[in-house]
Amino acid sequence: MKFENILEEIDGFGPYQIFIIVLLCAPRIVLPCHYLLNNFIAALPPHRCDISTLDDGGLFRNWTQQQRLTVSLPLGEDGGFRSCEMFAEPQFQLLVNGSKDFEATTVPCQSGWVYDNSTFTSTLATEWDLVCDRKSLSQTTSSIFFFGVMFGSIASGFLSDRYGRRNTLLASYIMAAVFGFSSAFANSYVVFAVLRFFTGFGLTGIGINSIVLSIEWVDTDHRSFIGVIGSLSWSVGNMLLAAFAYLVNDWRNLTMTVTAPLGLAILTWWWIPESARWLLAHGKVEKAKFYLDKCAKFNKRGDLSDKIKLETLSSIEDEENKDKNYTYLDLIKTPKMRKLTLLTGIVWYGVASTYYGISLNIGGLGLNIYLTHFIYAAIEVPAKLMVYCCLNIVGRRKCQAGTLLLTGLCIAINIFLPQDLWHLRIVVAILGKGLSEAAFTTLFLYTTELYPTVVRQNGLGYTSFISRLGVTVAPLILMLEDFWTPLPQIIICSVASVSGLVALLLPETLKERLPETIQDVEQKTMLVN
Repeated sequence: MKFENILEEIDGFGPYQIFIIVLLCAPRIVLPCHYLLNNFIAALPPHRCDISTLDDGGLFRNWTQQQRLTVSLPLGEDGGFRSCEMFAEPQFQLLVNGSKDFEATTVPCQSGWVYDNSTFTSTLATEWDLVCDRKSLSQTTSSIFFFGVMFGSIASGFLSDRYGRRNTLLASYIMAAVFGFSSAFANSYVVFAVLRFFTGFGLTGIGINSIVLSIEWVDTDHRSFIGVIGSLSWSVGNMLLAAFAYLVNDWRNLTMTVTAPLGLAILTWWWIPESARWLLAHGKVEKAKFYLDKCAKFNKRGDLSDKIKLETLSSIEDEENKDKNYTYLDLIKTPKMRKLTLLTGIVWYGVASTYYGISLNIGGLGLNIYLTHFIYAAIEVPAKLMVYCCLNIVGRRKCQAGTLLLTGLCIAINIFLPQDLWHLRIVVAILGKGLSEAAFTTLFLYTTELYPTVVRQNGLGYTSFISRLGVTVAPLILMLEDFWTPLPQIIICSVASVSGLVALLLPETLKERLPETIQDVEQKTMLVN
């Protein structure tokens, strides 16, 4: 007897499974709010040098503000005042002769900056003057956050496979909530950066454990439904972030707002069950029977004891795996696991780098940043529904490869489209964003089905770690436009296309039972030759 047979007896897709999905929705809404929070809290509003100290001598007492700015600040190429420079000495002749072909000695801003607060009341840039030569520090917080996510994925994967999905999930809830709220009260840039690192460290455990708990409690026929429809909470959170950011213009209040749902998540954790698959794989038969009994009663299938005996459950666990502690080394000890680990790592890097390369460039459409972010988030909903239909028709492998290759095609089209066709460029960009999200949605479900139960969390921890490398590199790739404008898009297009081709080398898992042990992977033709 296999675990799938037990799920058939107790209903592998009943009210109990829906209840689990609902409980995991609130914390998953928090994830995109934090992952893309930097788009708003690190925004760089228009700014100029502060010239208020020039009034000390009373020279400008009767002058208008425009006259003061004219003699104090040089003009940029766009006709506006430069953001980081001022004249070494007031240039009074500009009031008479104008500024055409005028050159004078300039110096960096001497008394700080004045910011345009019409869009944002406060951001990291305005809080700690992260502008001009310190401009990169504002975006560095995003990389620091994802470094935390990256290392957290490794720790979460190990702890989940060692101590269980449920316990690790609670630790992730508490850690993300504590450090998330604390970062809103940081009194220096360094303190904020450290707290964001640990916030990311905690959040990654929520993402990994919530998807695995969902998938491991459903039968084979409904895994794609749970994986795709359950992930809609990410899209909801993404759209809510645009609304939260629009309504809450202060970065401290916005950080607290997007962290608040974790308080509800901690309260609902008590009703979340441990994965019965994990319990059986680790020899905890009586505890597994406890949760399976609850599932049977909740789904109105009667008492499990009347159908399946304790001895039957004991026979499901592999004696060779009982009490064995698996590590990340088990991902590369055997030939097919080694190949699987390599290929999934490449695909995860490509999907993450592509998705965040598009998502972090919300100024690329030339629209209001709130509207752009909302459109990018909203397109994810039909993308998820589309991929749900395709997953059960053409399979996981073709969906994974197809969405990545089509994303690369959309990026390639926009590279060659002229700027004056901006309406068409917007349509293509939104389509590419939707396809990149479809690739991400497919990948979470696909990877969960590829790795065996005994190392499933280690496998997701490893692939999540690799993906965060892609996320960390994405902002750096976007900065390359200063050297050559199309270069970032060429790189992202290439990464999407290559990872799509690599996905074709993975096995199909449609309607296949989840592998329980490493032996299940090695004894089956899991990889395309």
